[in-house]
Amino acid sequence: MTVRKRLFDIVFALALAALLWPVFTVVALLILIRDGAPIFYTSERMKTADSGFQLIKFRTMTVAQNDSGVSGGNKAARVTKIGRFLRKTRLDELPQLWNILRGDMSFVGPRPPLRAYVERFPDLYREVLKNRPGVTGLASLYFHTYEETLLSKCDSFEQTDDVYARRCVPRKARLDLIYQRHATVCFDVKILVMTCAAVLRRR
Repeated sequence: MTVRKRLFDIVFALALAALLWPVFTVVALLILIRDGAPIFYTSERMKTADSGFQLIKFRTMTVAQNDSGVSGGNKAARVTKIGRFLRKTRLDELPQLWNILRGDMSFVGPRPPLRAYVERFPDLYREVLKNRPGVTGLASLYFHTYEETLLSKCDSFEQTDDVYARRCVPRKARLDLIYQRHATVCFDVKILVMTCAAVLRRR
């Protein structure tokens, strides 16, 4: 990560935190009142092909023991009413400002993968994770909706895992590697603007 990109991430994250703390507080209180504790959901994701970190989000699903894997149709019934709204608006990802400030993530880059897929596709992710993971990116912009559609049709962990590994991982990786070849702060700003526009269209 270049010094310029890291500086942009820190300044922009601090500015958003200062601006959005009332939203953060309201969302946290709504989850606590409507769904109870915990307010946050944490899960290990990979920062590089060899090192992980704890990704933090607002909790959008009911708590389940031994929860693992990507979310597909098999987990749809667990998404709370508030959680559906948070996912649609991407407000569930506000706590990732902390991950950005810690240096675990950037605003723009490949979405941080689960360790299981990095271990399954080590050569692929060794290339993809040469860029620090991001809250959004080319794959988020151009594949996220299709990925949701694919995974929503899966009704078991095994089917979700198979569809994600075969049909999502390679396509997302291709987009992430395109970003890698063209990554600049200006390109990051463009992707952030396009992400905001895409979220507004989904509302």
